[in-house]
Amino acid sequence: MALLPRLLDAIAAPAAVAGETAERHLDRLTKPPRSLGRLEELAVRLVLLRGEPPRVARPVVFTFAADHGVVAEGVSAYPQIVTAQMLENFLKGGAAINVLARQAGASVVVADFGVANPVTRAAGLIDCSMGPGTANMTRGPAMSRAQALQALEAGARLAEEAIAAGADLLATGEMGIGNTTAASAITAAITGAAPEAVTGRGTGVDDATWRRKVEVVRRALAVNAPDARDGLDVLVRVGGFEIAGLVGVVLAGAAHRVPVALDGFISGAAALVAVALAPDAGWALFASHRSAEPGHAVALAHLGLEPYLDLGLRLGEGTGAALFVHLARAAALIYTEMATFKSAGVSTSEGASMAPSEASSRDRIAPAKPAPERRR
Repeated sequence: MALLPRLLDAIAAPAAVAGETAERHLDRLTKPPRSLGRLEELAVRLVLLRGEPPRVARPVVFTFAADHGVVAEGVSAYPQIVTAQMLENFLKGGAAINVLARQAGASVVVADFGVANPVTRAAGLIDCSMGPGTANMTRGPAMSRAQALQALEAGARLAEEAIAAGADLLATGEMGIGNTTAASAITAAITGAAPEAVTGRGTGVDDATWRRKVEVVRRALAVNAPDARDGLDVLVRVGGFEIAGLVGVVLAGAAHRVPVALDGFISGAAALVAVALAPDAGWALFASHRSAEPGHAVALAHLGLEPYLDLGLRLGEGTGAALFVHLARAAALIYTEMATFKSAGVSTSEGASMAPSEASSRDRIAPAKPAPERRR
């Protein structure tokens, strides 16, 4: 069976009984019920996906790089060569994601999915290039359907290789000058939001450039008319090669029941495409943080995800997802290492109860609303 159909067939919602068992265990620990708040929710979600005991021992960050033809429309404050320069910085270990991943005990997979300028083929770089960047989406599709499928499956294969080697948490990251424009178009296409509501400052553009960027997104949507019910069509029309690769990571994680920590806006756009293809993939998604980009909040609302951090980040690379690793690991350790009232010989309260709004963490872990129907 071809890779994408195999992944889609393997994705399903987890059994509710696992979450109920996890909640009962958490309520037996030496603390008032639900007193660890969203850490408990996080622990339940890990158990739902992976079973017991939950572990976050081998996280892997996928940082995919590619360029975008839409930069010709003047939508970025930085020249396109920065994509290649930053890719080399990742390989040297000097970028923010390298620092934060080292701190989190995570490995970083760096892949070229279509960087326009020459890149030194240094050790550690994975070549998944689809060509020197996408086409200018204001003049037609960003890529062919064959390219979209190839990039998606390349990302999925990298994720499956990591899972086979023991990865127990996948984190998404990216680099690509112009990719917030693509993410804005994807988000508008799938959620139905207006271009001005999902288009932000990206690398820090001024007011005039922001207005031009909004019009570029509007024009790309009008020219291409992407089908929101078909995630692959959205990628073809207004996506990016690195975004397609991240869609593959999400689908592979969901198919293998491995949690996927989304980074910021670009990762959120990839998740929108993945859930359009496989609605139950939403169960595997964890929103690490809320980006300063306005479109990210729109994407998260559509996905039914509440971010765990809100630090005003807008760098990308996987930086927010790397910070989330600490929270996920803490939640898993609370679940596995904290004593129960019985084992610790601590008396339980006769009157402790959950507040009505905290009656069940499962109320907050399912996708908030149905996603579009699955399309292949």
